[in-house]
Amino acid sequence: MQQKVMGGARLLQSNPPDARPNVGRAPTRFSAVEGRRSGTAFFTRAASRQKRRVDSINVDATVLHRIDAVRNLDQLARGRPKGTFIGVPDDEVKKMLSDNFLSPDNVVLEQNSPIVNTGDKLILFDTGMGTAKNFGPTTGRSQKSMKEAGIKPEDIDAVVFSHAHIDHIGGVVDESGKVLFPNAQFYIAQSDLEFWTDESKAGGPMKDFIVHARKNLMPVRDRIVFFKDGQEFLPGVQAIAAPGHTVGHTIFMVTSNGKSFAYLGDLTHHPILLLEKPRMQFSYDTDPAQAAETRVKLLDMIAANKTPVLAYHYAWPGVGHIAKTAEGFHYYPER
Repeated sequence: MQQKVMGGARLLQSNPPDARPNVGRAPTRFSAVEGRRSGTAFFTRAASRQKRRVDSINVDATVLHRIDAVRNLDQLARGRPKGTFIGVPDDEVKKMLSDNFLSPDNVVLEQNSPIVNTGDKLILFDTGMGTAKNFGPTTGRSQKSMKEAGIKPEDIDAVVFSHAHIDHIGGVVDESGKVLFPNAQFYIAQSDLEFWTDESKAGGPMKDFIVHARKNLMPVRDRIVFFKDGQEFLPGVQAIAAPGHTVGHTIFMVTSNGKSFAYLGDLTHHPILLLEKPRMQFSYDTDPAQAAETRVKLLDMIAANKTPVLAYHYAWPGVGHIAKTAEGFHYYPER
């Protein structure tokens, strides 16, 4: 076993998980399981049953109970950045991508949905696109990924939404409208639920978003609980309002035994474009100017506190740290 130190964490190159003792719902460690053709990234106990290579990050043996991640191949193909990432000249955007060895003509956003095991609850954050193919054919793998990780939908106790966009709430029901998480309570900001399920908006440019939100959220309306800014609404899970991307967009601080990570939702969609120049705007923001202000404010806080992050749209597993630079921020993925 190889070991190296990363800040306060130890990174262990471990043997396959079937060679380790079986671990149930107890405070243990953070693990990332690399699966072949998997789907969304998950934080669970289940990877102890997977016969695949494991990289484990152990922060004082207490980080967030047990967290495992199945490799994400769920991708939103955005194509050329022009018209999506705005407020910076197109040539400069392309150079930012090329300088970081990324295609300047094909921006791809991945999806990483954490599942946190608190010891007595499994909490899923965001559910992906589900059956919708608005952003291409390479989405909708969350249920398959959970199965590959050994997690049954009925095991999920809570589903927490960062906001009600199509790629975050889309996995609540299947194509026939059947609810996929029969035992879960659902959590969202009230303002976001009301905005994205408002039928009066369905005749405009947001039609697909409204239709998809209603399809997924209205069948569980009687199981939805609203959280408020600053509230610890589940054990160890605190809501932090991050408006702009949507009216009720929220990020979450997840804490266990004095250690935390921030689940960023859509605070920043891209590890280069919206970090190096955090006041760049994103065309899918409800209020792009407010979203940029929110992004700078919260990234300042996260960088100052050196809080680990999990970013929904970064390359798998989307786990790392954010550091402040002269003009913006830099993302350091965990290795």
